Amino acid sequence: MLVLTTMSDTAQTGDPAVDGLQQDAEALHEALSGLVRLYQFRDRDQICCFDVSVPQCHGLETLTREGPLTLGELAERLYLEKSTTSRVVDALERKGYVTRGRHPGDGRALRLTATARGRRLVGQIRAGLVADARALLADLRPGFRREAARFLNRLTAVAAERMGRRLGAGPAA
Repeated sequence: MLVLTTMSDTAQTGDPAVDGLQQDAEALHEALSGLVRLYQFRDRDQICCFDVSVPQCHGLETLTREGPLTLGELAERLYLEKSTTSRVVDALERKGYVTRGRHPGDGRALRLTATARGRRLVGQIRAGLVADARALLADLRPGFRREAARFLNRLTAVAAERMGRRLGAGPAA
């Protein structure tokens, strides 16, 4: 049985900095958990109607954004095992969204590339998701909107570093 405790369940240390950090960590955990749950359902509901699963969409988006990659590089970017990534790529290739070609620098490796059709699909999906983000941000102050994006990018970079993960190319933190 898993038992979760919060600061209210445990004795405080008396050190305001330690107690404050604990409370901030718990608040961040709750906020991120809620956001991740909402976005998982949003992604499933919006992406899956485009003939791809969420992992397939993430793979195709990564290939579109970062250019040709090997299977290992793609697996690293997606935080998936190579076997899982291979199944994702197989499905994308069957649907005409990805091609496999010879790697110019390594005769044993294959290079995965998003097709024009795949790039168009990513553009369509992204347009809908960005429209949702725009609606979400519409009533917020411009400074807060910009700072929120910077904060999330920085938090992602710090988390990836602590976990020993490589971030793909994207907005700077």
